[in-house]
Amino acid sequence: CVSAPQESFWIDVRTVEEYNADHIDGDANVPLATIDPEALAAMYGKDAQINLYCRSGNRAGQAKTILEAAGFTNVVNAGGIGDAREVRNIAQSSAAQ
Repeated sequence: CVSAPQESFWIDVRTVEEYNADHIDGDANVPLATIDPEALAAMYGKDAQINLYCRSGNRAGQAKTILEAAGFTNVVNAGGIGDAREVRNIAQSSAAQ
């Protein structure tokens, strides 16, 4: 088994409305209410690093529990969207365009 470099995925589990008001370009929006572990497993695999965030970290924590219960092995609760920006050094862009 050859080990490829681990890719890291970022998923915003806030509602579509929250995502549309402010989001990080390139990150998937999978609202907590619609999270489908099998669909995510098909997209990313259960061993990929999946970083979850929301507004404060609460819904990301719930999503982490759901994914881990489904067999995901490398799920991170990255906290709120501000934390996700900070850890990745991303400046907030204006939501109004």
